[in-house]
Amino acid sequence: MPENGLRVVARVKAKKGRIGEVKELLSGLVAPTRGESGCITYELLQNRQDPTDFTFVEEWESDAAFDGHFTTDHIKEALPQFEELAAEPPDIRTYIVVR
Repeated sequence: MPENGLRVVARVKAKKGRIGEVKELLSGLVAPTRGESGCITYELLQNRQDPTDFTFVEEWESDAAFDGHFTTDHIKEALPQFEELAAEPPDIRTYIVVR
């Protein structure tokens, strides 16, 4: 991992009855994000015990690459939809690796 790389854990909680829509929306972000400059890993997970709970596990080369992620068309188009589909605002946490 590059010295200034970072890890991100981003959680989205779907409203009950909107799980399929949230899953489709989030799944649609995976391929374009993986193609972004500076994206090392981008995985979408769904909680086995709580299907309303979705989590992205991400690795980025730098803060700048992660910040650039929010300027892409696919993210700018998706973010406004969370208000209607998500039970709460996305919980986005950034981390560094402690060795």
